[in-house]
Amino acid sequence: MNDPFGRPIDYLRVSVTDRCNLRCWYCAPTRNWNLLRHEELLSFDEIAQVVRAATALGFRKFRITGGEPLLRPGLPDLVQRIAVASGVTDIGLTTNGLLLAEMARPLREAGLHRVNVSLDAVDPARFAAITGGGDVATVLAGIQAALEANLRPVKLNCVVERDPDEPDARAVAAWAAAHGCEARFIPHMDMKRGVFSKVFGGAGGDCPACNRLRLSSAGLLLPCLFSEPAFNVRELGAEEALRRAIDAKPEAGGRCSRNWMHGIGG
Repeated sequence: MNDPFGRPIDYLRVSVTDRCNLRCWYCAPTRNWNLLRHEELLSFDEIAQVVRAATALGFRKFRITGGEPLLRPGLPDLVQRIAVASGVTDIGLTTNGLLLAEMARPLREAGLHRVNVSLDAVDPARFAAITGGGDVATVLAGIQAALEANLRPVKLNCVVERDPDEPDARAVAAWAAAHGCEARFIPHMDMKRGVFSKVFGGAGGDCPACNRLRLSSAGLLLPCLFSEPAFNVRELGAEEALRRAIDAKPEAGGRCSRNWMHGIGG
C-alpha cells in the first residue's frame, strides 16, 4: 500500500519487549519507568497474525526490535513464524549484542537474515559509561558470532552527538572496517522535542523515502517514530490497524511525547 504522499509502505519494525539489560543515556535516561506486564505484551501468535495481515497488504521487510529483543524467551520461534509467512523477503534484528554470542546460530537457523548491533564505543571504559555498565567484550564476541553464523551484513549502530568525526565514532568505524562490518552513525534524537536527522550510512531519518511502520510490544501501530497517532491491533484488528496507520503516516516527522525509545523500538 501507498501512504497519502505516494510512498510505498512495505517495512514493519516489530518490538517484542520494553525491557533492556543496558541503560544507555540516550535511550533510557532514567532507571525508573513502568514496564509492561507479561499479559500486556503481544504474544507470538498475535505478532504472527499482524505479520500475515501486513504481507497481504504488501509488506516484505520485517525487523525485530525492543527494548532488547533477545531478552524475550523463545525468540527463534517468532523468527520462524515470520520466515514462513508468504511474501517475506527480509528479516532483520536490532540488538545490543550482549546475548548474541549464544543466540546467533539458533536465530540464523530459524530464518533470520541479518543483524544490527548497537556499538557506541569500543573502548571498555567509554562503552561502560555510555551504556550504564555494559561489557564491550561481550558485545564484540556477539558480533563475531553473528559473522560466523552468516547473519550478514552485520551493521553497527553508533549514536553520535553530531557526526561520525567524533572520537568514539572514528574508533567504531575503524573496528568495523577491520572486521567486515558496516558502520552507521545515528545522530542523537529527542522524540519529545522533535529533534532528528538522517542517519550517516543508513536510510533512517530520511522522511521523503520512509517506507516503515512500527509495532510496539503493547500492540500499538505507529505511523512514524516522531508522531503521536497510534492504532491498537487488539482493538481494531491487525488489517484495520495497519490500514489506518498507513493512512495516518505524516509527510515528515514532528514530535512524540508518548514514550521513550525503549518503549517503541528504534
